[in-house]
Amino acid sequence: MYAFTYHRPGSARQAAGLLARKEDAKILAGGHTLLPTMKQRLAAPTALIDLGACGDLKGIVRKGRVVVIGAMSTHAEVAESAIVQEAIPGLAYLASHIGDPHVRHRGTIGGSVANNDPAADYPAACLALGATIVTNQRKLVADDFFTGLYETALEEGEIITKVVFPVVSRAGYAKFRNPASRYALVGVFVAKRGSDIRVAVIGAGEGGVFRWLEAETALKARFAPKSLEGLKHPATGINADMHADAEYRAHLIGVMTKQAVAQAVGR
Repeated sequence: MYAFTYHRPGSARQAAGLLARKEDAKILAGGHTLLPTMKQRLAAPTALIDLGACGDLKGIVRKGRVVVIGAMSTHAEVAESAIVQEAIPGLAYLASHIGDPHVRHRGTIGGSVANNDPAADYPAACLALGATIVTNQRKLVADDFFTGLYETALEEGEIITKVVFPVVSRAGYAKFRNPASRYALVGVFVAKRGSDIRVAVIGAGEGGVFRWLEAETALKARFAPKSLEGLKHPATGINADMHADAEYRAHLIGVMTKQAVAQAVGR
């Protein structure tokens, strides 16, 4: 490690002020990405702004037809929330399968969304559910928020304050996990809200999270696993690495999509 200053503001407003004043400062949420990169000297911020004491970034509430989750809510809190379990059980299920208990009790939804790791789970939920990411400066719909591998539409000085999820009639998530890291080789979140059906895939796309439009069209005829029979995702544009080649990941997209739909319809 190397020298840096540590700040622990008590509100999002104070954190934003520090971020604006401190050169080369970084926001610290759960720390699962930032701290390892600092240890490897791949990142060298001169200041860390810890959001852990920002009470206005925590909490989970339902407001009419949406569920509002504070950015500093942990994965465990999302998974165990009675509000989320009742309104969007597929989202609670997703949160309960992130990492291990240590990760779930430390990692945060805001940190995961802001980092946009291609194998992280929440981006799929955000894109499939049509979530709105709220920052200290503006609101961004998920379709416009995720822009590439580890890239988002966040600008300098922006801090995610909450994520707003519409309540849908059906939602399900399935992923094929790396047995060591528990990151998704492929993960698929499906959601049905009226006639609108969305299928979002993580862990597979060369450009990060993406929607599988052909599966969405097939499911509009009937929201059931059988509607996906014979449908295959091409290997073009799919990641290949030491864990799985593009053809295998493309195959997993179809398998995980069927499993996610089955979960959504309660089978």
